[in-house]
Amino acid sequence: MDYHKRVVKMFQDSGIAFTKQEIAGIDYADFGLDRIEIEGLNLIVYENNDRYCAKEMVLLPGQTCPEHLHPPRNGEEGKRETFRCRKGTVYLYVEGEKTPSVHSALPKGQEKYYTVMHEVVLHAGEQYTIEPNTKHWFQAGSEGAVISEFSSPSDDASDIFTNPEIQRVIK
Repeated sequence: MDYHKRVVKMFQDSGIAFTKQEIAGIDYADFGLDRIEIEGLNLIVYENNDRYCAKEMVLLPGQTCPEHLHPPRNGEEGKRETFRCRKGTVYLYVEGEKTPSVHSALPKGQEKYYTVMHEVVLHAGEQYTIEPNTKHWFQAGSEGAVISEFSSPSDDASDIFTNPEIQRVIK
């Protein structure tokens, strides 16, 4: 099954109701790296306005959203986001004391761009809030993951990625 069909199937199998327009408008983010199955993210944005943002995210098995942070912008603190795992398992890495033995495998050849290793494991029904200006990255477990994000306004263009080759583009 091709990549896009696998992503759509995960969204549809999540138990969350989506409109045809939402499924047709999935943002397949490959970050300009052309290795989306390894480093990528798939999103449905419900709302993103000047006060809040709500979205659903799908990660295929082992897929990783690269390390980044949401810096202050326009005199406001950076984006604060709460991740709630809806299905599967997501391994979230944030600043803090390094976890001695982590579950994730770093993308080959990209190890130097993953610098925070404090692991937070989220199973279905669990959530974690990432404070503004905090480096983080996340990876799906072997069954993939569906994650809801509730946050302050999202401005992808202001995100700072550890890997300088990354560009936030929509495909």
